[in-house]
Amino acid sequence: MSLTINGTRRRISVDNRTSLLDLLREHLGLTGTKKGCDAGACGACTVLIDGARVNSCLTLAARLEGAKVTTIEGLAPGDNDPLHPLQQAFIDNDAFQCGYCTSGQIMSGLGCIQEGHTGSPDEIREWMSGNICRCGCYTKILDAVAQTARKH
Repeated sequence: MSLTINGTRRRISVDNRTSLLDLLREHLGLTGTKKGCDAGACGACTVLIDGARVNSCLTLAARLEGAKVTTIEGLAPGDNDPLHPLQQAFIDNDAFQCGYCTSGQIMSGLGCIQEGHTGSPDEIREWMSGNICRCGCYTKILDAVAQTARKH
């Protein structure tokens, strides 16, 4: 199969039972996407497929022929600006503690911004509700997403 991951076109051979999460982590070494519950309930594995948020643990890689996948590793715009504005907002707002959920939170937050679901704190909370933070950083995560949305 052929798909684009973080802007690079790849030809990949995978078993038809392989999840996108396992393809990214185990086959391609892109370990920024985390395996949390492996059942689609926590959001730690959130990536963008063709710009839409998905739980990569529930997505079969074999179904992604021609797709464009963006992971946390694909967000940095370049060498001179090493962080995406949302990544910087997470730092500025101290929006993480242990960091395990952070990549999924950032990818979901980016999807939220791109989808236009940032009109109010309640709207952000609703659209980010599929991402769990066991450390309880929700208020600061909301602040980081809102800050980034205001700038775009």
